[in-house]
Amino acid sequence: MSYRPSIAQLQVASKNEKDGLYEFTLQLVDGTKCRVFYSKSPDWKMTAISRLQKTPCPVCRKDFICKCMDQWSGDLHQQMSDEWIEKALAEAE
Repeated sequence: MSYRPSIAQLQVASKNEKDGLYEFTLQLVDGTKCRVFYSKSPDWKMTAISRLQKTPCPVCRKDFICKCMDQWSGDLHQQMSDEWIEKALAEAE
């Protein structure tokens, strides 16, 4: 069975509205936490994603830095742009 990330929670970690740069922390359904960087000029674009080192990677099971979340950035971006980004920004204000 292949890994399918699904966002359970999204929070705004920091934002620079002047430059259109945003940092979010997200928690996946399986408990994995990630930090995601976005640019909004003019459309939302994911610039980087990294797994926070709280639990082993759900893909490779390493407990140190890996790039496994990069391969799921398209799926996560789709979920975020469909429903999560606007909700998280509204809650942050």
